[in-house]
Amino acid sequence: MENVTNEVKPSYKILWKLTRPHTLTASFVPVSIGTVLSFPYASTKWGLFFAMMFACLIIQIATNLFNEYYDYIRGIDTAESVGIGGAIVHHGMRPKLVLNMAISLYIIALLLGIYICSNTSWWIALVGLLGMAIGYLYTGGPLPIAYTPFGEVFSGICMGCIFILISFYIQTGEIHQESILISVPIAILIGAINLSNNIRDIEEDTLGGRKTIAILIGFNKAVNLLAALFILSYLWVIIFVAVGAFSPWLLIVLLSFKKPLEAIKGFKGDRSQTPIAMKNTGLTNTMFGLFITVGYLLDFIMQNM
Repeated sequence: MENVTNEVKPSYKILWKLTRPHTLTASFVPVSIGTVLSFPYASTKWGLFFAMMFACLIIQIATNLFNEYYDYIRGIDTAESVGIGGAIVHHGMRPKLVLNMAISLYIIALLLGIYICSNTSWWIALVGLLGMAIGYLYTGGPLPIAYTPFGEVFSGICMGCIFILISFYIQTGEIHQESILISVPIAILIGAINLSNNIRDIEEDTLGGRKTIAILIGFNKAVNLLAALFILSYLWVIIFVAVGAFSPWLLIVLLSFKKPLEAIKGFKGDRSQTPIAMKNTGLTNTMFGLFITVGYLLDFIMQNM
């Protein structure tokens, strides 16, 4: 493993890049959906909303920092790496500093969790601690989740399903069928962000000993799987609108369908287009989630006119 000898004071630009900002909507979107979905059932507790939003964002950023640290420690990130991290190998940031920042963020998330639990239910603490453990074990621990074919599944369930359900529960004190159903396409798209990252990193991850789904099935099949995940997400909404489980207003999400098409086109084109394809995968989750949020908001407004 290459040693980092030139310590530099991290700039705001480096710190911002270290958070992997284009992925952060994977936290913002589920919390927004879970909260807007609760509007017909309870008065919104804005303090809990902001606490939940910041806690989820902080946990995700900490997970990214753990990923940066352990990928360096295990020799996956090198000076030749082209990933979105690189604060250690490209900018000389001390590995210990990255690890300490991640731990500090987890402490802040714990404090926010205490506030949330003290105003709702302490059972949420168990779910929150489990989510934080998975965030650490994604690249930490003896068998990192990121080294297995299950990274997409864990990220989708934790940041899609669980974030939506907790956001809905802390507002209403209940879990409704619709909150479970709408969490599924969001979980799928968050998993798609993870998959797009693994598609880009197939060569480096193979050398690093990872066994991601992208590595196991190969580049072309992984891109086809990504396309299938996009299609499934949109079909899920269309089908449940058709059977009356979702409001027709949610069909506004179809306005975002251009982004997944651009993502797949980018992956199937020249490899130089991969970063743009990854960005469009993240934008698919962002736009899909925002349109779902707007759809629920419009449905709530129309129901109360």
